[in-house]
Amino acid sequence: MRRLLLLVCAIVLVDTSFYAAITPLLPYYADHEHLTKTGAGILVGAYPAGTLVASLPAGWAAVRVGPRALLIAGLALLSASSVTFGLAQSIVLLDVARFAQGVGGALTWTGGMGWLSGLAPADRRGAMMGTAMAAATGGALLGPVLGAVARGVGPGVTFATVGLIALALLLMVILQPGRAPTGVEEGGSLRAAFRQPLIARGLWLVACTALCFGVINVLLPLRMDRFGASGALIAVVWLFGAALESVVNPLSGRYADRHGWAGVARFGLCAGAAVALVASVPQSVALLAVIGVASGPLIGVLWTPGLVLLGSGSDEARFDHTYAFALMNLAWAAAQTVATAGGGALAHATEDIVPYALVATVALITAATMTRPQAVRRTHPAVAREA
Repeated sequence: MRRLLLLVCAIVLVDTSFYAAITPLLPYYADHEHLTKTGAGILVGAYPAGTLVASLPAGWAAVRVGPRALLIAGLALLSASSVTFGLAQSIVLLDVARFAQGVGGALTWTGGMGWLSGLAPADRRGAMMGTAMAAATGGALLGPVLGAVARGVGPGVTFATVGLIALALLLMVILQPGRAPTGVEEGGSLRAAFRQPLIARGLWLVACTALCFGVINVLLPLRMDRFGASGALIAVVWLFGAALESVVNPLSGRYADRHGWAGVARFGLCAGAAVALVASVPQSVALLAVIGVASGPLIGVLWTPGLVLLGSGSDEARFDHTYAFALMNLAWAAAQTVATAGGGALAHATEDIVPYALVATVALITAATMTRPQAVRRTHPAVAREA
């Protein structure tokens, strides 16, 4: 179990490092490719768009061929798309490479996280999934550094190295004993999993997290650049934000194991709304940097209750866990695509405060309805230990 946890942590770390590398590179590509906010949003949103397209097929495939095969395919695609992104000389090829990496991410996250959640003991699932998310945020921490390195030494060498690391992980997955394919007789389905109350709540929390992060990760770096921040400073801001988030995730997982998910979710939703509402106000690089650093741990705590609910709902309905995590990819990708591409386009047409305010409203309404003690008990009394 420990070996699988470490392997899944390594895989999601590499995947999210490639995804997060775009943050300090965004002003660079905006200048060199003459991108508007809409174009920048499309470049960021190409990854979640790929994940959106591949999520349901990944869930279907994982149950039939097993998570190890899914991980092998995802890592192969990650390696190829990383090299392509590094060598790309046009915005179209950059968008295509990001899209392909999003498809690979759907495969690796469905296979890896579904595999880990299904084998984790129920009383330790929050801590183990929190640890996996800490590794993912470690990738978000490494990503800005990767982007800054790419600006310094060139994207070709930098992303070719990422591709080699993905190949090394692929070999480790091949050596990892695989779970036997469950076959079509396995209980549950993607449609039934979506209708399971705890899974549905977990999916919505994942979507809320993606909405908050998506809008901030597009608009805040551009605003910092507008008021004079360098690419290196933007990278440092996201580095510290992800570092704090990686500390918070395991702690929130242990708290959820002992006291329930509702309190953690309520805090993250309210904090995410607060960050979004103030992000468009400052014209000082220092204040914008503080907001960027704070966004990581304050919003990031939302990942853990979402993942805990997905695992608990799968246990309750006796579903294969890969169904829930395929739907998690779908929820994340849909929300991230709307937040990045849609948020960038809306900000370009109006002002930054408009998409920020919409995201904050969604978060506050969710906190007021989903985490109320009566709503938690009505959905499932056994998980309403703390509300």
